[in-house]
Amino acid sequence: MPILLISIFIQVCFIVHIVKTGRSTTWIWIVLMLPLAGAIAYVFLEVLPDISNSRVGRNANRKLQSAINPNKDIKHAASNYASSDTVETSMRLAEACLDRKMYEEAKKLFKKSLSGAYSDDPNLMFGLAKAEFGLGNFEQVKLVLDELIKSNPDYKNAEAHLLYARSLERLGEVDSALHEYEVLYTYYPGPDAAFYFSMFLRCQGQSERADQLLREILSKAENRHFSNRHADIIRQVKNELNGK
Repeated sequence: MPILLISIFIQVCFIVHIVKTGRSTTWIWIVLMLPLAGAIAYVFLEVLPDISNSRVGRNANRKLQSAINPNKDIKHAASNYASSDTVETSMRLAEACLDRKMYEEAKKLFKKSLSGAYSDDPNLMFGLAKAEFGLGNFEQVKLVLDELIKSNPDYKNAEAHLLYARSLERLGEVDSALHEYEVLYTYYPGPDAAFYFSMFLRCQGQSERADQLLREILSKAENRHFSNRHADIIRQVKNELNGK
């Protein structure tokens, strides 16, 4: 009897999922007529492909692949670059270097690519700014990003804006950094800007407002998708609020 009840419960769960996600009603009959085989088929043919195609699924897959073969991406990028030295292959190798914190190598590749028709390419300039930030060259980050906007006035990139604000903070340009953070955290698509803004405010002795921003981030973390997507920042927020 318990096994029968468990089987019925599983069937009901699958049927609810089928209805809520708008799948074909044919799946309901398959799950009812073939409880075990139907459920397995539904998972493999409908659920798993959705998970693997989602942002969370893709991130999980990348992390798994990285754990299995941590050098795969950079080896592939280096091989393509060796076969064909183009701006595209150079940029991909530079991005792979950034991912592995090989900032000096990334810097050289980005600078090499910033020539001719690509001398003011915004994506290459942003990549160079990231490499300079990783090297602790905050004055250079500011110069590169200022030149980026001067050459590409319509360029919009929240990550570049955050990098600029953080560089101003590191340079001790408090008023300018405050202005950038005030604008940035209101439109930045994730919690990163609010988190770094809160850390900046704490350094300026504004702990009350800093904690308010951290609590706002934590309230959004009640959404599972938001929490999974920004797990690292959420963990840091909790540590800050817990005084760790």
